[in-house]
Amino acid sequence: MPKNQSIIIFSTAYLPMLGGAELAVKEITDRVSDYDFFMVTARLRHSYPRVEHIGNVEVHRFGLGLAPLDKMVSPFLGAWWARRFAREHHIQCFWSVMVSFTSLAPFLLKAAGLHRGIPILLTLQEGDSEHHIMRGRFGLIRASWELALSYADQVQVISAYLEGLARAFGYAGPVTVIPNGVDVEKFKIKKSKLKNPQNPTIITTSRLVPKNGIDILIRAMPNVVHKIPKVRCILVGDGSERKHLERLADELHVAKHVEFVGAVPHADIPGYLWRATVFVRPARSEGLGTSFLEAMAAGLPIIATPVGGIEDFLHDGETGLYSHVEDPEHLASRIIEVCTNQTLSRRLATTGQKLMEERFTWESVTRRMQKLFASFSNQ
Repeated sequence: MPKNQSIIIFSTAYLPMLGGAELAVKEITDRVSDYDFFMVTARLRHSYPRVEHIGNVEVHRFGLGLAPLDKMVSPFLGAWWARRFAREHHIQCFWSVMVSFTSLAPFLLKAAGLHRGIPILLTLQEGDSEHHIMRGRFGLIRASWELALSYADQVQVISAYLEGLARAFGYAGPVTVIPNGVDVEKFKIKKSKLKNPQNPTIITTSRLVPKNGIDILIRAMPNVVHKIPKVRCILVGDGSERKHLERLADELHVAKHVEFVGAVPHADIPGYLWRATVFVRPARSEGLGTSFLEAMAAGLPIIATPVGGIEDFLHDGETGLYSHVEDPEHLASRIIEVCTNQTLSRRLATTGQKLMEERFTWESVTRRMQKLFASFSNQ
């Protein structure tokens, strides 16, 4: 396949801002050499260069470095740039990552008949609740989904839950379920990293936002501490809920057991996981949950709620344990069960890690994405 075939990626944010979607794009494009990749994204910060290479992607940022303004203008500036670029290059497809500001650019082009017949691939990675998607921002989120799905030629989703959501919006075209992956070798625990079973550590690597349910985890801590006085809870991540969660830990008299680490570089995440006993995130909604995959690859038993895409990889009692949604007492009982039953903990960890090695490596994900990209040659 000649290297001059190009794929233009549209995403509102990209590295160094890091989320599950941004990580997926980086991991996939780093492993594909058959195409030239170009990224259209909002600039968002003055310190970000307008054009730079990140891995195999040439990133073009639009805007003045003012996040609210850049988000608003990026779909129009991105559409203008992509239309000009497509005149001089062979474009395999437009690839929109999530339904957001910048990713709407190719759909605007197609609606106006200016997309030059280039097919559009839409990837859904959203972890928001259905209620938020249907009613959030005075209905604008729902309208954006309707626009994107009405003009997408193919849809790729990271979980069966998101496939169902696309169908619920009336999308009748082809849908391919390809999950996000994990670098198993990067996260696999090193023999020198020893855990102390006498002082169990709960960990979550999550944005501190309402959907991730970290408040439920903190509300569970009094019961856990009562049974396991030396337990620690490490919260790796930051977000809008941090101050509220810190106050909640104080009010429940568990502040000395809860450590707020804040945001850390992704390269440092394995080190935190290796020192932990169990990974917990009692999410209220979830598209898939890359943090769960990373914890499983690191050999940790996981506790989660049966919401969204989590059900694609967590089978209760086999690859992890479920706790009830919005139920701190049940969550506490699950944490205590894992921390005090070494046989159960080892079995869950071993089965989960095996699942990651068999189905969720970035290599297997990339092979499936390459097949999807190549399918546009026949359209």
